[in-house]
Amino acid sequence: MISSKGQYINGKWVIGEGTSFSSIDPAQNHLIWEGRAATKDEITTAAHAARAALPLWSAQSITQRIQIIEKFALLVEQRRADLSLLISKETGKPAWEAQTEVSAVIGKIKLSIQAYHERTGEKYTATPEAQACLRFKPHGVVVVLGAFNFPAHLSNGHIVPALVAGNTILYKPSELAPAVAEFIIQCWHDSGIPPGVLNGLQGGVPCGETLLAQDIQGVYFTGSYSTGLRIHQQFAHRPEVILALEMGGNNPLVISELQHVDAAVYHSILSTMITAGQRCTCARRLIIPDTASGDTFLYQFITACKRLRVGGFNQNPEPFMGPVIRYEHALNHLKRQKEMLQSGGKSLLTMQLLTPNTGLLSPGIVDMSEVSTPEDREIFAPLVQVYRYQKFDEAIHLANQTHYGLAAGLISEKKAEYQQFYHEVRAGLINWNRPTTGAASSLPFGGVGHSGNHRPSAYFAADYCAYPVASMEQSQLVMPDKRLPGIHLE
Repeated sequence: MISSKGQYINGKWVIGEGTSFSSIDPAQNHLIWEGRAATKDEITTAAHAARAALPLWSAQSITQRIQIIEKFALLVEQRRADLSLLISKETGKPAWEAQTEVSAVIGKIKLSIQAYHERTGEKYTATPEAQACLRFKPHGVVVVLGAFNFPAHLSNGHIVPALVAGNTILYKPSELAPAVAEFIIQCWHDSGIPPGVLNGLQGGVPCGETLLAQDIQGVYFTGSYSTGLRIHQQFAHRPEVILALEMGGNNPLVISELQHVDAAVYHSILSTMITAGQRCTCARRLIIPDTASGDTFLYQFITACKRLRVGGFNQNPEPFMGPVIRYEHALNHLKRQKEMLQSGGKSLLTMQLLTPNTGLLSPGIVDMSEVSTPEDREIFAPLVQVYRYQKFDEAIHLANQTHYGLAAGLISEKKAEYQQFYHEVRAGLINWNRPTTGAASSLPFGGVGHSGNHRPSAYFAADYCAYPVASMEQSQLVMPDKRLPGIHLE
């Protein structure tokens, strides 16, 4: 069990006096970490430290800031084994998946630096009377609210571009993955980041609410629509605070008439069941033709899901997926499944709790084709809904039956179908013959509707981490050759 280092404030670990809370291994129900939530006074102190550190950090050259950030990447690489093991213990991810998350943390550094130069670099244009200059300045003090499903990668996806741009940060990780966050903060500390530039504050909803009440200039959030909506409402009277909200999705994956069924089944499993369904890009709805071809696909998909290996990260042979993040979450997901069946859904594969008092769930598949008004909800679990369609136009109509708009995918061997799908489906991430969960960090990441507020992260995070400043500059003070009429200076 790990004893918390405390809150990270102004370059030091401070053992706080807030309420105690703990982190549990969701696969074995073992205690992983124990610590305390940040108090109001500790949060206020951290906010003052971030404000005091801003002038010096933002005044450093981009080269100086990058040196520290690259040192952080080097430290993460050196501590890869320890970090991946901790991710597996705290979230239940299989070792192979925890390793990919560590690689994403490291890879984010180079891409963020490249994006900063490309999207927010300085530009100069000569005009007849002066030089037109475009530069970018940091917003100031920003809050980063982390997510539990990628506790190292998603938070760092905001932290790194914010630091590159010259902001200082108040970081509250998910209360469900505090140990990983503490590890990451220690790496930043050891990289030589100046005191006050990054402050880490542990806790739940009260901690987050107090953070958002500070003198801040931005909020970068990854999580549910309901929480994102509350953040948006909280800042209704402060439109000057920039909000970058990534809020999940009720994502569709449309299956067309196919010859290569095995490949379609494989990509569908990666779309629906990876990370125990706890990715915001997971396909929640499989839309399948109501034909013999569709029956073949569905049979093979159900069979493959039955055979998926589910278990703890240290099991041998290695599992494909681990548990959902908490036993309590598993119970809620089972409740959602029951509600689907009560609304008229038909169970094709029943999701079950595999081990008492853990988050280990088996895959679930529910046919919702006969339900007239299915609930438009993101269910963060290895549970997928099936809908059958007669014509391709109907499939697109079904795909768009959601207020969300994060990811959408099409499995089809017809280019014309993809062209129609791309044109008509409303989503920020649209994939063809690839899993919905496949995203490139060299591209933007975000959605529309209830999935986001048009501020995508990944490569486009540079856009919300700095604001443009337009200047007309002339090194010498001179009278223009042509003066406007009606002005007499003598």
